Amino acid sequence: MEKEKNVIIIGAGLVGSLWAVYLSKAGYKVTIYERRSDIRKAEISAGKSINLALSNRGWKALDAVGVGDEIRKIAIPMYGRMMHDTNGNLTYQQYGKDGQAIYSVSRGKINATMMDIAENYGDATIHYNHECIKVDPVKGIVHLKNTETGEELEKQADLVFGADGAFSAVRYTSMQKLDRFNYSQNYISDGYREILLPANADGSYQMDKNALHIWPRGRFMLIALANEDGSFTCTLFMPHEGDANAFDKLKSKADVDQFFKTTFPDFYDMMPNVAEAWEDHPLSSLAIVRCYPWTAGKVALMGDAAHATVPFYGQGMNAGFEDCTVLSDLMKKHNENWAAIFDEYSETRKPDGDALQDLSLYNYHVMRDYVADPDFLLRKKIEAKFSTLYPEKWMPLYSQVTFSSIRYSDAIKRGKFQDQIMDQIMADEKIHDNWDSPVVIDKILELLGE
Repeated sequence: MEKEKNVIIIGAGLVGSLWAVYLSKAGYKVTIYERRSDIRKAEISAGKSINLALSNRGWKALDAVGVGDEIRKIAIPMYGRMMHDTNGNLTYQQYGKDGQAIYSVSRGKINATMMDIAENYGDATIHYNHECIKVDPVKGIVHLKNTETGEELEKQADLVFGADGAFSAVRYTSMQKLDRFNYSQNYISDGYREILLPANADGSYQMDKNALHIWPRGRFMLIALANEDGSFTCTLFMPHEGDANAFDKLKSKADVDQFFKTTFPDFYDMMPNVAEAWEDHPLSSLAIVRCYPWTAGKVALMGDAAHATVPFYGQGMNAGFEDCTVLSDLMKKHNENWAAIFDEYSETRKPDGDALQDLSLYNYHVMRDYVADPDFLLRKKIEAKFSTLYPEKWMPLYSQVTFSSIRYSDAIKRGKFQDQIMDQIMADEKIHDNWDSPVVIDKILELLGE
């Protein structure tokens, strides 16, 4: 009789919970250790943390193990961006083709649901209040501390997966001490603060729930994603300091009140008490974490522990879920030879982690600077038209990232090539008058070498 294969996952978050299902279906006994207490026993407020946007890669990973429909129950489709200017005028920009959407999910709600899934579909045992102190990658021994009792314990497994987030204890206590392990952590100059925009008195939404709302203001922006209860989780992204509009300038409730009244007047109309709610959520920082290799001995990093990024492409969770897809495919390819799986995972997935981080920073500029720019909007319109006519020749970068499984590293290369072509198209001084002419389509074909 074959010996039972034991796996330990550190972190009962989104990626750890989903990966437990994959491993369980492949015949592994899975134990998860989570530093925090069970969030399902606490009241999960809708605006707990930046709402997440589920797209193609995430759904693919969830559906592969039959759990996508559990998440669809709590997901709200968003078919495009709704831009709000300083006068309250609205401009709508569809994300992809008709019917294509990204899905708003509350982080707290999806995390609680994923824990249920890990237990019910993944047959995993989750131990809460267990902090990872260190891991021996060679022996697969995990040193843990029960934060309630102070008891320290050692557990051994055939494999250990660090799915414990951007500030991963597995990475910090074990892998960062290894020879030739590369690691960098870079904070961007901007932070974020959340605000919960309540529903109307009758429980209805104050804005279109099927759009991602953006108030682009050049160097900063406010965004809003719908929750199931009629509210919106809103997030203000802005420099911490050093700019005319920065968090350090908002020192009092009067400052906050004046800032929203003048900068986001239509939002202020919906939430005149915004200054009262300002302190409900903390000011938080945003970092990009890069490291390599992602594996050592019996240990592998997944999700944010391997490639934490900033949230501006809405791909952090999707990329973490895609790690599960990639590892699962490699398990089949290498017939569960984990040394071969880990080597290829670390080597092939790393360029995609790097590419996503570059894409996420790029999309911040798109969202805060460009979406209000008539040239940018026209550019997207021309791209969409050409893509509809020649779908096999052109897929807009956003669609490659969001509505396909094209590798992030391939998408960024293709995106740069297409950008060069669009730069030449937009250089025509009469493009705003002639954009719909067949000559423009012919020019793109010519530039593509067709």
